[in-house]
Amino acid sequence: MSNRLNTKTLVTLALLSAIEVVLARFIVPMPNPTTRFSIEAVPIIVAGLLFGPLAGGCVGLVGDAVGCLFSGYGYNPVFALPPVLIGVCAGLMRSRVLKKPDYLRILLSFLPAVVLGHVLWQSWWLAFFYGTHSFVWFLGSRAVQFAITSAVNAAVVYGLFRSKVFEHLGIYQS
Repeated sequence: MSNRLNTKTLVTLALLSAIEVVLARFIVPMPNPTTRFSIEAVPIIVAGLLFGPLAGGCVGLVGDAVGCLFSGYGYNPVFALPPVLIGVCAGLMRSRVLKKPDYLRILLSFLPAVVLGHVLWQSWWLAFFYGTHSFVWFLGSRAVQFAITSAVNAAVVYGLFRSKVFEHLGIYQS
């Protein structure tokens, strides 16, 4: 697929952003205000892999900003960095992953962003904002949370590529 921004690409990115909002805000077990188990990163990863780092970052940013309209927490740009990083990181690994989309390549395409963004960056800011627990406490609990969700996100994206759904939609050619 070409990197040009055309109507089909724009509509696809808008749909991926909308799916991210639904997955992040409505279909999610949330045992406490700082822990959320979801597959919200799937559309962000898909956008990065199919359309590149700028598109992936935009889907992460738009999905996070719009999703905050539906949550009681409000928008905080500090917390927008991790979803943007996931889309950019997946997009930067695009050529390697799409050469042979397997589970491990997909997982490794966004794992650095998860570690730097969700685990380290957000743990520090959650400790700063909430002050109820230390950075190390958030680090430990979020490391477990994102180890689980990253494995699931990679499995879902891998399953989507294996199902050839993107080929059937005409947005990816293997």
